[in-house]
Formats: sequence, C-alpha cells, structure tokens
Amino acid sequence: MDTAMISELLREGVWVVIKVCGPMLLLSMLMGVLMAMFQAVTQIHEQTLTFIFKVTMIIIVLLVAGGWMMETLLEYAETLFETMRGLGG
Repeated sequence: MDTAMISELLREGVWVVIKVCGPMLLLSMLMGVLMAMFQAVTQIHEQTLTFIFKVTMIIIVLLVAGGWMMETLLEYAETLFETMRGLGG
C-alpha cells in the first residue's frame, strides 16, 4: 500500500462525510438563522425554541434521505474492505 492509495482512500472518505453530513448541517444552519431572525423580530429569546426546530429538521432529513446516506456509507465501507482484501492476498 503506497501513499497514493492511502491519500485516495482518505480523500474519498472525507468526500463521503461531506456528502452524508452536508444536508443535515446546511439545513440545521439555515433553520438556526431563520429562528434567530424570528427571535430578533419578535424579541422572544428562548433557547429551546431554536433547539427544537433544529432537531426536528435533522429528523426530517434523516427520514427523507436516510436510505441514501446508509447506501453511501455502505458503498464506501465495501470499497475499504475490498481494498484490504486485495492487499492481504
């Protein structure tokens, strides 16, 4: 196993993490900004209000895209195991 193969596997792993976590992070960040604007306009400064909406958004994303996320992670894991099997024998 040379450094090119290791760096390729690491690059692919980082890309998988970005693809899987990106939708949840972006939507929860967007929800946080929208809730901050709502709180600024209404002068309601309740911390749990933002938390509840963010958690709800993450649950919705997991329900909608959870299957795709699991398939992406499984494909990457299969790639890693195939690479390890190829090195062993």
